[in-house]
Amino acid sequence: MIHYALRCGGGHEFDGWFKDSASFDAQAESGLLDCPICADTTVRRAMMAPRLRTGSPATAPAEPPPPATPSASQTGHADAASTNAAPTKAIALPSKDSLPVMPDQVRATLQRIREYVGPRFATAARRIHDGADPPRPIYGEATPDEAEMLAEDGIEVARIPWVPRADG
Repeated sequence: MIHYALRCGGGHEFDGWFKDSASFDAQAESGLLDCPICADTTVRRAMMAPRLRTGSPATAPAEPPPPATPSASQTGHADAASTNAAPTKAIALPSKDSLPVMPDQVRATLQRIREYVGPRFATAARRIHDGADPPRPIYGEATPDEAEMLAEDGIEVARIPWVPRADG
C-alpha cells in the first residue's frame, strides 16, 4: 500500500491509500477519486515530505495503517454508481484541520449532488440496482433491517451519521 497526500481542484487536502502509483494514476484519470469535502473529481497528489530510512527501524516514522472499509452490513446509504461492477473507489480522508466542519460540509455536499428519496430509500436503491429506474446517486433513510437486506442482495450502501447542523 502507498499513502498519498491529495488535493482537489478546490484546494482541500486529504489522504488516500492505493495499491501502487499506477493504481492512483488509473483511478485519477478515470474520475474515480473525489474530494470527501466537496466531491470534486479533479484530484492530484499534493506535495509530501519524503520519508527516508536511516537504517534504524526504531527511528523511522511508522506509517499509519490504511483506514478500514465499512462492511456492507454496517451501511444504510446507496450510491447507484457503486451498485454496478465498477472499480472500487480509493478511500480518501480529509486533513485533520478540516474535521470540525466536516458534518455540515458532508451534509451540504450530499444534498447538492444526490437525490433525496426519504424513507423510500431501500425501494429506490433496489429499483436502481435492478435497472427499473435510471442510475443516479441517492440518499435517504433505511431501517437497519432494510440496509441488511440490501447488502445481502449485493446492493452496496453506506451508513452516514446525520448530525444536527452546527448553526442550529
